[in-house]
Amino acid sequence: MSASDLLEELPSPSDRRLAIRVTPDALRRIRSRHPWVYDRSVESVNHDDGSPGDLGIVFDRNRKFAAIGLWDPNSPIRLRMIHVGDPVTIDAAWFAQRIADSVGRRQVLFDRHVGSGRAVHGPAYRAVNGENDGLPALVVDVYDHVAVVKLYSEIWYPHLPSVVDGVVAATGADTVVLRLARNLQDLESYGLDDGDVIVGEVPDGPVLFSEGDLTFEADVQRGQKTGHFLDQRLNRLAVGKLAGGKRVLDVFASTGGFTVHAAAGGATAVHAVDASEPTLAIAQRNLDHNADVPAVAACTVTTQVDDAFDAMGALGRSGRKFDLVIVDPPSFAQKAATVGRARAAYSKLTKLAIGLIEDGGILVQASCSSRVTPTEFFDTVTETALEHGATFTEIRRTGHDIDHPVTYDEGEYLKAGYWRVETGSRRRRDG
Repeated sequence: MSASDLLEELPSPSDRRLAIRVTPDALRRIRSRHPWVYDRSVESVNHDDGSPGDLGIVFDRNRKFAAIGLWDPNSPIRLRMIHVGDPVTIDAAWFAQRIADSVGRRQVLFDRHVGSGRAVHGPAYRAVNGENDGLPALVVDVYDHVAVVKLYSEIWYPHLPSVVDGVVAATGADTVVLRLARNLQDLESYGLDDGDVIVGEVPDGPVLFSEGDLTFEADVQRGQKTGHFLDQRLNRLAVGKLAGGKRVLDVFASTGGFTVHAAAGGATAVHAVDASEPTLAIAQRNLDHNADVPAVAACTVTTQVDDAFDAMGALGRSGRKFDLVIVDPPSFAQKAATVGRARAAYSKLTKLAIGLIEDGGILVQASCSSRVTPTEFFDTVTETALEHGATFTEIRRTGHDIDHPVTYDEGEYLKAGYWRVETGSRRRRDG
């Protein structure tokens, strides 16, 4: 049986409605549009055997309708909210409209793409950003004509056919790939597997898409996340504009997003460092996809498979200097207890970067750890600079692009800073 046929074998949405009462604090949070209700905040539910994806109706103390969520009995987040306010009917039409509204809010991205002279493939963008678009634990990314639907909770299995229909209608995708978060891959998935093609066909080889005027590839069936890190688009485009005539170091380079944009922006040389040889191989292919761009052809690109901290330390000891250093690490804080270690890691990266930046050069450093607040991150970077005798002049700060909206505190994870770095070496040389 094909994966597309398996959609018809999924459990149908239940007619059962769970009547739920929550604590006063949880009700306040729901009404302020927070998307999660934890198990400890559920005071009562009229069925003890609710299934994943059942509709949970939240009533207030006066038994008045307050909100609707999807029941998640096997998760500490027991109810994931999808609607607050007046009663509505949750059905296929409702999901289709919610997805269409989400895609419509991305229109400015499509407007940006219009007029890109070289682009021959469609853009890539996040069509649904989970909780932030009112569809918790669901992400939809689009690469040209391919949509990738990623599930982070069992609640979506009964509603998956409706979601897929809505995605195809709103995005125009002719292919849909299913991705399952790691926590789902050992649970009941009704015969569906991570990477299954549930609509259409994936072409042989990677899916190509455009970012600005450049071409990239995404492994939509086996790649990290949904195939590419779409959230850094704005920063990659900005680095391209900064890179002209510069020697660039790209640390945690992954599949080469920053490297390719820097090369296309006129960098004289880029050194890309990542611990994964396969991802650096993809980075090379992304460079090859853009070999017809004169600036890319002229740029000297070297790669290094190594731990980022070790590589930066060794480069510093060898006396290497760069005009632009990009540090874009993975999340360092998966839980609250690791925030201190995460800040220490950011500080160490800043210290190492200072030793590699030519006096007057630029540091671009990012964090995708949601548990580290923007204030904590930016303070860590600038305090480290002060401790090590460097002067940082802030150029700009960035956060989430329009296709990664933030509607609740825990949804904010991405932040990046651009700093002009004065180390004093120029003054010492002149003196």
